[in-house]
Amino acid sequence: MNAVEAAGMAELEGLEFGKSDFVLLDEVTMEQFMENLKLRFEKGRIYTYIGEVVVSVNPYRQMDIYGKDAIDAYRGRELYENPPHLYAVSDAAYKAMKRRAKDTCIVISGESGAGKTEASKYIMQYIAAITNPSQRAEVESVKNVLLKSNCVLEAFGNAKTNRNDNSSRFGKYMDINFNFNGDPTGGHINNYLLEKSRVVQQQEGERNFHSFYQLLRGGSEETLKSFHLENDPALYTYTREGAAAATSNNDRSSHKAVMSALEVIGFSKEEVTSVYQILAAILLLGNVEFGSEGESVQILGQDPVNHISELTATDPDSVTKALLFRTVATGGGEVIEKGHTEKDACFGRDAFAKALYERLFGWIVSRINGIIEVKNYNPVLHGKNTVIGVLDIYGFEIFDNNSFEQFCINYCNEKLQQLFIELILQQEQEEYQREGITWQHIDYFNNQIIVDLVEQQHKGIISILDEACLTVGKVTDTVCLDSMDTKLAQHPHYTSRKLSPTDKSMDFQKHFRIRHYAGDVTYSVEGFLDKNKDLLFQDFKRLMYNSANPVLKEMWPDGQLSITEVTKRPLTAATLFKNSIVALVDKLACKEPYYVRCIKPNEMKSPVLFDDARCQHQVAYLGLLENVMVRRAGFAYRQQYARFLQRYKMTCEYTWPNHLMPTDREAVEAIITQHGFQGDVAYGQTKLFVRTPRTLFTLEQERAALIPILVLFLQKVWRGALARLRCRRMRAIYTIMGCYKRYKVKAHFWEVERRFASVRTMPDYGKSVEWPAPPAALAQFHSITTMLHRRWWARQIVKNIPPSEMLEVRAKVAALTSLSGERKDWGVGRAWERDYLSNARDCPQTSSAFIRVSKELKNKDGHGQVVFSGFCRKVNRFNKSSDRALLVTDKYVYKLEPKKQYKVLKRLPLDAFTGLSVTSGADQMVALHTSSQDDVLLCLQQGDLCPNQDRVGELVGALVDHFTRIRKALLPVKVCRSALQLHMRGKPKNVTVESKPGQNVADFKKSRDGFILLVPEK
Repeated sequence: MNAVEAAGMAELEGLEFGKSDFVLLDEVTMEQFMENLKLRFEKGRIYTYIGEVVVSVNPYRQMDIYGKDAIDAYRGRELYENPPHLYAVSDAAYKAMKRRAKDTCIVISGESGAGKTEASKYIMQYIAAITNPSQRAEVESVKNVLLKSNCVLEAFGNAKTNRNDNSSRFGKYMDINFNFNGDPTGGHINNYLLEKSRVVQQQEGERNFHSFYQLLRGGSEETLKSFHLENDPALYTYTREGAAAATSNNDRSSHKAVMSALEVIGFSKEEVTSVYQILAAILLLGNVEFGSEGESVQILGQDPVNHISELTATDPDSVTKALLFRTVATGGGEVIEKGHTEKDACFGRDAFAKALYERLFGWIVSRINGIIEVKNYNPVLHGKNTVIGVLDIYGFEIFDNNSFEQFCINYCNEKLQQLFIELILQQEQEEYQREGITWQHIDYFNNQIIVDLVEQQHKGIISILDEACLTVGKVTDTVCLDSMDTKLAQHPHYTSRKLSPTDKSMDFQKHFRIRHYAGDVTYSVEGFLDKNKDLLFQDFKRLMYNSANPVLKEMWPDGQLSITEVTKRPLTAATLFKNSIVALVDKLACKEPYYVRCIKPNEMKSPVLFDDARCQHQVAYLGLLENVMVRRAGFAYRQQYARFLQRYKMTCEYTWPNHLMPTDREAVEAIITQHGFQGDVAYGQTKLFVRTPRTLFTLEQERAALIPILVLFLQKVWRGALARLRCRRMRAIYTIMGCYKRYKVKAHFWEVERRFASVRTMPDYGKSVEWPAPPAALAQFHSITTMLHRRWWARQIVKNIPPSEMLEVRAKVAALTSLSGERKDWGVGRAWERDYLSNARDCPQTSSAFIRVSKELKNKDGHGQVVFSGFCRKVNRFNKSSDRALLVTDKYVYKLEPKKQYKVLKRLPLDAFTGLSVTSGADQMVALHTSSQDDVLLCLQQGDLCPNQDRVGELVGALVDHFTRIRKALLPVKVCRSALQLHMRGKPKNVTVESKPGQNVADFKKSRDGFILLVPEK
């Protein structure tokens, strides 16, 4: 973390939330540190930085800062761009791994209940969320196994303690392997020092491991019955203490989640069954009781033994024998069976139960490792394989009664603290050397002396314990304590009551004290040797190795040794733990470390209570204050010149908005000189180093004052730029639109010209040519053009018509216009004779008589031409119908009697007619409307020329053409779809048309409101 980054975070959160980086404290004192930590906790800010170290305070409540939106906010961002968060350090570790192909690790530490397990889960979830954007199936599978493994390991490795409902009772280090794309390809889990003593004994108010209660409360009735169990934990010695303990965990739902996780990870049904059979066997083992009968010891009740043998697939007699006897090989190779005392039998039973659970847990971890390990990896084909390690390990434990487990855990923390200090100092020193800055020596507590006190060969406490365990004869914990007092009397960090007789806080022959870097811890030596020996009789190992269950057999490979076979003495528990921690430290030392330091705010699990003394103690033993001092020693803040310049260039007139100097370094010097900070900085090769936070805050305050002004200025410039951009864009749009419109118009003209270029030579003069669709601007022009073309086409057609046929053509055009397409057949396809009565072909018998009468009428009335003539059926004023002849001339309309030599029955002036009505059907009915409302109703009849001619259209066309062309007047024509309306002697009449079977010729029939025209049925 550097000056700019820290200031950026301070600006993001505001001073009311305290300082987001402890490095920014005005003075590095415990008081200021605690005051800032408490303020941020009370304000809901549970994360704070010390450089790149995250200090996390357990909030004891759900917080809405871990969803998809938060992940997106921190993805790919720098530490200083957002408020402190686990996601920020996770992303930093991932970026370092991906960008620089550098192995990284995240070390999570803190005491039980400080939130280490939750922190590791959030880190895993974040890494899973930001990887594999292409959703490759094999990568998703690895991610699912890595995430689900947490659920399984929690069930079998966590328990409720008085401090924490979900306390990890083992240390866990997980390596996640990534390919060159940054996608997870596998992983490996190491577990450290499982608290197996919890299997057989728990403190008051605490529970055994979750897995037991999940099985008993979450297992189906059928499953429990097959395991010879009942769903009450109080029935079993090993779970009785925790049966009534209140916990926030739901064992039933947790059991379902674990079963699902085991399936997702890849455990077979047989393996899952075997796992829970072993748990059931451990529970039943705790209920095995022994009784003495004389010198022999017996098992009280055979049922538990039978059930255990069934669950472990072993022989009941072998189980009984292993519980009651110990097989011993004498020096001469003879094998004898030595009976246990009741105390030894109880010890052996409990040791067996602890070993069973420890082997089960180790097998589960190795099984998960076998599934998630990187397979078929070839560096040449797949590129460099990088790793992110996540270490979730116990912090210092200082209880009222500290035993062997606390001794190992605190030794582990000493090793990790040593690595922590060394790596930080080493990184600082390397950076100062790279930048050419003189390194200032930092005085800090080097806890190597404490590490040596514990682990040094031949002199350390572990060596003394091992020596005591190897000594032949009865060696007690007290004898071992005397040996430590003798060998370590001069060590400044070791004491006991014997060495400090006046210190009454320790008891003689019981306690010794180590002055750890985090504080003094008094250990009770009782049980040290037994726990270090970790004794388990060989009989139990052979019993399990000979099990018919392959899973159980796999867990006990050392059971195959013969009782007479000479083997090396097994390493003690302390030595094994020391070796694993040394290997862990070596593994972490070769990675780039990131740290999460977890703090427990109170013992009440309250989201509002902040116990100052409790937290101050944790701050002390986690070495957080020392960490701040190391960061601030010398030049605590550093930043690359370009980035420093980018942030603060507005505070100097020579660098805003851009400088003209040869290098960024000279521009930064100008900023520093203008503010008078020359004595508080140093210039490296690529970075500026700032000594105190006051310099940084002064720059930040000036920058904060200038930002609103710059923002307004930038808004003004940007708005103007946007407006000009929009204006130019609109102009460009209109220019393009104008050009496009012109193009479309021209293209339309060109297309019309192309299509109609040769219409003059076409047979139909272009009638069949399809017009191109016009652009919107030419819609009106298009309609005018098409009309002009139709007129031209019509003119070309008319030009070719002989003058003798023009009268007929005009009449047909008039009929077409008047009937408006509403009458289907109106005779357009035949020649129109007009004067049918004088046509010898149509009226061969009466045509000569009509010609004579027609000449007489012409001479008498002076009409010029015959417009239409023909036979018809007419209704008279007495509502009677009769056959008549119709003669229409250019002056009069005559009704003639054909049977009396075409005698004129009635003559009406043509001017008296105001319109015509016809039907839309095939009938020949016509109504001639007059101005006197005494209309003429008739039905035209065919002659001999063609029996089925439609003459209605011809009559309509002849009259309309005559009125339009000669009289210059309109003659309205109405086409009726239903009844035809007219007036006779002023009275309205309706005429309908009906077909009648047997009707030979059309005829009128009177109806209630007029007439019916009866026509022959087709």
